[in-house]
Amino acid sequence: MAHTPSSAFRVLIAGGGVAAIELAAAVHEAAADRVHLTLLSPEENFVYRPGAAAARPAPASREPVALMRIADALGADLISDHLQWVDREAGAAHTRTGRRVTFDALAVCIGAEARPAYPCAISLTGRPSEPLTHLVARIADGACRRLAFLIPERQGWPLPLYELAMAVATMAHRGPDLELTFVTSEAEPLGVFGEPAAETMRALLTDRGIELITGARCRVPAADRVIVTGDRELEVDAVIALPELYGPHLRGLPCAANGFIPVDRFCRVRGVRGVYAAGDATDFPVKHGGIAAQQADVAALAIAARAGADVLPQPFHARLEGILATGGKPAYLSAWLAGGRPFGSEVSEDPRATSHPKVIAAHLEPWLARAGG
Repeated sequence: MAHTPSSAFRVLIAGGGVAAIELAAAVHEAAADRVHLTLLSPEENFVYRPGAAAARPAPASREPVALMRIADALGADLISDHLQWVDREAGAAHTRTGRRVTFDALAVCIGAEARPAYPCAISLTGRPSEPLTHLVARIADGACRRLAFLIPERQGWPLPLYELAMAVATMAHRGPDLELTFVTSEAEPLGVFGEPAAETMRALLTDRGIELITGARCRVPAADRVIVTGDRELEVDAVIALPELYGPHLRGLPCAANGFIPVDRFCRVRGVRGVYAAGDATDFPVKHGGIAAQQADVAALAIAARAGADVLPQPFHARLEGILATGGKPAYLSAWLAGGRPFGSEVSEDPRATSHPKVIAAHLEPWLARAGG
């Protein structure tokens, strides 16, 4: 039964990142006259970072936009709080401060938790950090020559660590000789993009004198030691690693491995009517802003259809795109993903080879452009 504006379909969106705002904008566009939107997020601002990497500035990043401003533009309410648990039987979300918010549809877009994989290593968080800045200064002074770069098993997005390793290798041409080792749990470097990207990455690392070890597990017993796959030991001056990601373990919803939320091909939470999820909190194995936005669009259509809008829900087909900064011409990477595995992979020096590199947000990006955010 279609909902009229006087009895609007209540859509609660938990989160304040790319997936949440993309989903809100997509639902607003598809069913604005049928839904009442509420955003639930502890954040005050939304910061859009297409391609942000800790190793370098992100020139495409925009200034923060107040979530209140976004909510006003979408005709939505804003609740500044954390999602704590979900009462699926009552159709209600409970917040950290004890507030109860009822819904007809809930979209969980709260992201994943990043934890340091190795306490003795410098963790690459995606934002500038004092330890990383200090390390770069030590490298430039010649006080740090042997470095290990590590990608653990439950990693999020590997590309920034490869970029950082190549940037550090470039410093060797202007200063002291460096011994760099890149150790990854991946079967192939940048394997998420498929064989062409893996071959390109291997060649780039070799050209820069970076040793590559794939399919490896590591232990870091001290800041100057890395034990690889049980028997090889690296003596280093510093270790830089990606953090590991864990799901939200959200009470009231089913959990897949490591606390992630299991979703079907329409981004519906499995076994729970009226609840959807998008972004890093889901059990889709690839964690990336573009993937999060695509999931949000899928969930938005499904929600709009439930609200009575004249739209046809579409299943999720993941398209992964990215730009690899090489120190020379950037490489534009793309692949389709099925079950988290790549096919139709391409590597090009032509920016037109990918439709919208780094983050694909069909509704969010035009909205930010119009808003001047």
